[in-house]
Amino acid sequence: MSRVAIVTGAGRGIGRAIADALVEAGFIVARVSLETAPEAGSIAPGTGAYYSCDVADLTAHVRLIARIAEDLGEPDCLVNNAGVTSLQRGDLLNLSPESYDRTLAINLRAGFFLTQAFASRRLAKTAINGDKDIEPGSIIFIGSANAEILGENRADYCVSKAGVAMMAKLFAARLAADGIAVFEVRPGVIRTEMTAPAATKYDALLAGGGIPMGRWGEPSDIGRTVAALATGAIPYATGIHIDVGGGLHLHRV
Repeated sequence: MSRVAIVTGAGRGIGRAIADALVEAGFIVARVSLETAPEAGSIAPGTGAYYSCDVADLTAHVRLIARIAEDLGEPDCLVNNAGVTSLQRGDLLNLSPESYDRTLAINLRAGFFLTQAFASRRLAKTAINGDKDIEPGSIIFIGSANAEILGENRADYCVSKAGVAMMAKLFAARLAADGIAVFEVRPGVIRTEMTAPAATKYDALLAGGGIPMGRWGEPSDIGRTVAALATGAIPYATGIHIDVGGGLHLHRV
């Protein structure tokens, strides 16, 4: 029986690449996004379905997971990928409460409570069914290199991703004994619509040797990493983060 994964923010960019990589790895994927179905792209028959949902709406979480379970089967993998950056990049002294609240609501608050709903349902199902027919579960948070590396012109984004890093560890500790591994993947400079406004800056960083592997990252780099984690390719591990940034995190003097 195919395993079922939920990927938020799956309509484009990194989320779409994650969903595609999970399908290639044998998962049936529930692609969750704000975009309408046509914008999310075509989905091959039998590989999953599209669900339009604002994950910042906490009241929608339980219904969303229940609908996915009814349509596709009980999910055993959740990828919290949905995220936004600052409404406007600039001096953090001018950061607006509107931008701060929006960023944390989507990047941090939504992921926390969707994970809570996902884990609670899975533990309840395990209690009912015992251990039989229950595959090991996984929860993967898409963080950012900005969990540690400063992006002074998007302070709310950095704060939210630092929070994601701690959130992943907390859920890892809570769920380890229940057979649910939790990971954080930290993308570096990935070529997406979100990074397009800063392309000139990142090109200069690349030219100056700031990315040791010497290239931009692609969404597929993140997708393949998530698929490896979801399929259990790194067993006996939980609560760790993986930097996928071509060595951007390496501090050199």
